Amino acid sequence: MAGMRAYLDYNASAPLLAAAREAMVGALDVAANPSSVHAEGRAARRLIETARRDVAALVNAKAEHVVFTSGATEAASTLLSPDWRMGRGDVRMGRLYVSEADHPCLLNGGHFQPPQVTRIGVNANGTADLDALAAALGKHDKAEGLALVAIHAANNETGVLQPIDRIASIVKAAGGILVVDAVQAVGRISIDMSAGYADYLILSSHKIGGPKGVGAIVAASDLMMPKPLVNGGGQEKGHRGGTENLAAIAGFGAAAREALAGLDTIGAIRHRRDEIEAIVKALASDAEIFAAGAPRLANTTFFAIPGIKAETAQIAFDLAGVALSAGSACSSGKVGPSHVLKAMGYGDRLGALRVSIGAATGGGDIDLFRTALAGIASRRAEREKAA
Repeated sequence: MAGMRAYLDYNASAPLLAAAREAMVGALDVAANPSSVHAEGRAARRLIETARRDVAALVNAKAEHVVFTSGATEAASTLLSPDWRMGRGDVRMGRLYVSEADHPCLLNGGHFQPPQVTRIGVNANGTADLDALAAALGKHDKAEGLALVAIHAANNETGVLQPIDRIASIVKAAGGILVVDAVQAVGRISIDMSAGYADYLILSSHKIGGPKGVGAIVAASDLMMPKPLVNGGGQEKGHRGGTENLAAIAGFGAAAREALAGLDTIGAIRHRRDEIEAIVKALASDAEIFAAGAPRLANTTFFAIPGIKAETAQIAFDLAGVALSAGSACSSGKVGPSHVLKAMGYGDRLGALRVSIGAATGGGDIDLFRTALAGIASRRAEREKAA
C-alpha cells in the first residue's frame, strides 16, 4: 500500500465532486457579469439561478429565499445580528441564545455583545437541554426585542443530531426566531424547510463536495431578513452586495444536486462508520466513542484512547497515510481541549480523534485506518509494558 492514502476528514471538507468541478470549469468560460442585461450577462445569470434552485431543492425551500454568501461563516455573521428589517421597517433582536456545544461561528455571538448572549447547556450526549432553553426563553424580555435562537443541526465533532423539531416548537411558542446551522447535516440527513424546520438555515458548499468559498442563507420566507453584512450594488436582492462568484456558485449547485441524489447512500456510509468503530474497540478496548448512544450523523465517529494524546495520534495517522482530525478543523491547525466535550461534562480533556467519511470511502481506506491504528495501539502497549 506504499503511497496510498485514506481521506477520512469529510466534516472538515469533502473532496470536490466531479460534477462540481465540471460545472465550475463551464462557468469559467462565461465571462460576463451576471448583473449585465445583454445576452452574455443573462447566460451568467441563468447559471446562478439554476444553482439557486438546486440548493433550494436540497432543503425543500423556495429558490427565491436562497442568498449566496462567501461561506457559512459569512452567513452566520449576517444572521447573528441585532439589526433586521421587515419591509422598510426595522426589527430588533434583543438577545441571542446558543448552545454550549455550537460551532465557534455561532458560539462567539456574531454581532451581539457578550452580555446579550445566553448559552444553553447540553446533556452528556451533547443534545441541547430543552428545559433550560424553554426556561431561558420564558424569561426573555420582549421589550429588548425578539429572541434569536441559533443552534447546529449536527455537531461537527461528535456528529450528534439536535432535536430540531422540538427546539423549533419551543422557539415558536416563545415568539422567537430560529437559525439552524445545517452545515454538517445537509446532504447527510433529509431537511425539509417547508415543514417548519427552521426560520433560517446556514449552508456550506465544501462540506457536500462543492468548492470552498461559497455558502448560503436559506430563509423560510422573505418577510424579514437581517440587514446586509456586505453592502454593494444590490446583488442577491440587496441581501449580499458584490458581484457573485459565478464559478463557485455553479459548483455549489452541482454539489447540491449530487447531495440530494446521494441521500440513499446513507445506509452504506453508516455501515462503514460502524466498521471503523468496531476496529477502534477491537484494537483499543478501553477507547471511548463519544455519544455512541445518541442519534448521530451516519458518517461521523469521535473517539479517544486513554494514554494517547490526540495531536500525537493525528500525526501518527498522517504519517501512516490516513487523514483525520482532532476535533474541529477551524482553528488554524491548533489542537487543544474540545469545547464540545467540555460542554458534555468531560472537563478539559484534550480533543479526541474524529473520523468522518463519505460515499467514496471504500474498503481500502478502512484497511489503511486499521493498519495505522494497530501500529498506534502496539506502541501504546509497549510503553505501558516498559513502565
